[in-house]
Amino acid sequence: MGQVVTVEIEGVRESREGTEMIIRIPGHNLADTFLTKRIRDGEFRYDDGRTITNEQRKKAYATIRDMAEWTGYPPEIMKEIMKYEFMIRTGEEYFSLSDCSVDLAREFISILIDFALEHGIQLSELAINRTDDIGRYLYYCIKHKRCAVCGRPGEIHHVDTIGMGNNRKKVDDSDHRKICLCRIHHKEAHNMGMTAFEEKHKVYGITVKEL
Repeated sequence: MGQVVTVEIEGVRESREGTEMIIRIPGHNLADTFLTKRIRDGEFRYDDGRTITNEQRKKAYATIRDMAEWTGYPPEIMKEIMKYEFMIRTGEEYFSLSDCSVDLAREFISILIDFALEHGIQLSELAINRTDDIGRYLYYCIKHKRCAVCGRPGEIHHVDTIGMGNNRKKVDDSDHRKICLCRIHHKEAHNMGMTAFEEKHKVYGITVKEL
């Protein structure tokens, strides 16, 4: 998903286009990286001081228990394993699920879901009900070829059609909305129409620039 760094906000103002900010990234010299790779956009998360909610804690612990059952590790050991997996992936320091921030909890839950989808871990309820970030969940489903509705192995369904006569392997579909669905839900989406399908299952197509 990209590198995660801590930034300091030195200035902020509103404009017609949105919010403009001046930020500093202490301890990192990234000018060459931004210039050579022509990075023009990214994802911004901020800490608003809120601590993890009870709902987030329930989602995290329920997913960890499912992972523990799948791997054979005791839940407390599984929790520590996933904390260190999270730290390796994000660069975050060790944290507690009792008082971490809402944003860190959301990130941790996303990593748990990503790990479960990647390794085919069967959850005790639909993964979409466990996620705390639906957009990232849909991305992980596409990444790991898992149905966004049920979690079974799936294939990419183009919400924005490629067009008759075009070779799907040669057409650049990075600007086309897509979703990963198993054969059962792919057929259902075609039969009932995507709008009704999205309303029923609370999923939708997203654009993915790269995997």
